[in-house]
Amino acid sequence: MSIYKLYLLVPFAPLLGAIIAGLFGKWVGRAGAHTAAILGVGIAFIASVLIYQDVQAGHVFNGAIYTWMQAGGIDFEIGFQIDNLTVMMMLVVTFVSLMVHIYTIGYMAEDPGYQRFFSYISLFTFSMLMLVMSNNFLQLFFGWEAVGLVSYLLIGFWYERPTAIYANLKAFLVNRVGDFGFLLGIGLVVAATGSLDYQEVFARADFLAGETMAVTGWPLLTAICICLFIGAMGKSAQVPLHVWLPDSMEGPTPISALIHAATMVTAGIFMVARMSPLFELSDTALSFVLVIGATTALFMGFLGIVQNDIKRVVAYSTLSQLGYMTVALGASAYSAAVFHLMTHAFFKALLFLAAGSVIIGMHHDQDMRNMGGLRKYMPITWITSLIGSLALIGTPLFSGFYSKDTIIEAVHAATIPGAGYAYACVIIGVFVTAFYSFRMYFLVFHGKERFGHAPAHDPHLHDAESEEHHGLAPGQKPHESPWVVTIPLILLAIPSFLIGAITIEPMLFGGWFDDVIFVGNHVGLTEARETFHGWWGMALHGLTSAPFWLALAGVVVAWVFYLVKPDIPGVIARTLRPITTVLENKYYFDRFNEIVFAGGARLIGRGLWRGGDQGLIDGGAVGGSSRLVSWAARILSLFQTGHIYHYAFTMIIGVFVLLTFWINRG
Repeated sequence: MSIYKLYLLVPFAPLLGAIIAGLFGKWVGRAGAHTAAILGVGIAFIASVLIYQDVQAGHVFNGAIYTWMQAGGIDFEIGFQIDNLTVMMMLVVTFVSLMVHIYTIGYMAEDPGYQRFFSYISLFTFSMLMLVMSNNFLQLFFGWEAVGLVSYLLIGFWYERPTAIYANLKAFLVNRVGDFGFLLGIGLVVAATGSLDYQEVFARADFLAGETMAVTGWPLLTAICICLFIGAMGKSAQVPLHVWLPDSMEGPTPISALIHAATMVTAGIFMVARMSPLFELSDTALSFVLVIGATTALFMGFLGIVQNDIKRVVAYSTLSQLGYMTVALGASAYSAAVFHLMTHAFFKALLFLAAGSVIIGMHHDQDMRNMGGLRKYMPITWITSLIGSLALIGTPLFSGFYSKDTIIEAVHAATIPGAGYAYACVIIGVFVTAFYSFRMYFLVFHGKERFGHAPAHDPHLHDAESEEHHGLAPGQKPHESPWVVTIPLILLAIPSFLIGAITIEPMLFGGWFDDVIFVGNHVGLTEARETFHGWWGMALHGLTSAPFWLALAGVVVAWVFYLVKPDIPGVIARTLRPITTVLENKYYFDRFNEIVFAGGARLIGRGLWRGGDQGLIDGGAVGGSSRLVSWAARILSLFQTGHIYHYAFTMIIGVFVLLTFWINRG
């Protein structure tokens, strides 16, 4: 098969699976739907492996495959850019998606929307692949909006729940805010360069760096980069556009893993890395990216400490780790950012799917206060969760260690404004990550068994949500999940442990991204490259570094708080009640948005209704015209009496007036 046909096969095989499962699911049945969807993603993964091998042989591709239209001298094309960055994303997206598809067979086995769900997740995979394979802003925007649309459908998959409808509307609206900035950035690019093609735009980067905006006088390139990054803030859930992501847990667990691990939330990180030739020429934009990422990394980690829902702990972990990736982008360590994107995809998918396995074993109870001691009942879920947690906190030899420590080194070496603040955030975040991760691990898998009793009530969960999380009945015991759930856990645990050590040298220090990612005069990974002495040497050195001891301290504190002295967290919560209240209310971002934006929109809407609809339209255009007709009719009725002598008198008066006017003119 021609390599160009393989390029087409990667995105369109999942699309075909989505069509079969969605449009013909009624006829092919459950088995036919999941077979078509899994086969489509499996073919895409195999094709991605073959394309990866071809790229390693030195064959890259950048070209259009279809011209949609031409207007104003601009070509609107569908095209692919196949290089090392693209194939890395293709492999990650297709492999994680394949694991999620297989896992879904077990997790959604009893759901009446089985075929519909498989159609959605295959369509989601297609959308993400179109995004990462694009070679122009048009196709990038298509994939960008497509993943947003399908995420709306997936988050609200259980549309009978009011909380799910609220969550998907929230995700949709917040992402529209980011997408507005993203579209402005693309518009500025087209206006300044007359092209949508990446390479043509990058070739004019130096020209853009010297231009200013006509009205404001702002540097044009800085405005472009900040607008593009606002789009990334929405998709990759950076403060303050992060509020949609925790609520996306209302969707089924498989899609939580797919959204949070390898697809939608990583789109912004990928986009900024792809746009490195533009961002490198604006220190202001890089500082903005750095500060936003650092704030997200630390302060979203704090929120993970106070969560009791197992999926929400992992969700806030995703927010924090996305912050680490964004910090790396701001420090010009783009390679480290996408390297962490890759390692994070595996261990975060593992943690989400393991959380789903726990939920299955607990009969859909997600409250960690009702768990404990699951290690002996769910051994596969336990060991894979432990591997995922060790990778997340950056334990030497595990995949997360290599990517996370590289980011911390790059931020420490950075010299752009905000680097000191960013370093403080990421180094404190190491302790915070370890603490909330092992808080979850100890509460779920160790300690006394707390299930089979009246469920603890979480006042922060909606009533409808609480009803869904019914849990185990008295006397019931948890159970290990079926093989279609545990096999993906095992297959994801392998790269969660090994992938960092295997790939760090070629990806970060072996020139993997030399022709893809551009780093100008910034430090980037220069110091990390000089001190790197192999994966084993890095692991040994990591045992003596501050991040390792901070992570170890976080694990020890979690062990003391939740296994040795479980009364301590309650005492601290009561002592620091103002702080815990702020954390439990998620820094009041939601409240602020409800009062200012939603409330402001209601006020504007009410004003438009009263002034525009009632006043102008009903009162003026509709009601006013009827009153005008009525007034005119009343005036005319004075002359239309029906009496002949009135009409004769009127005619005589009229003739008299005409004669008077005529005589005066003469």
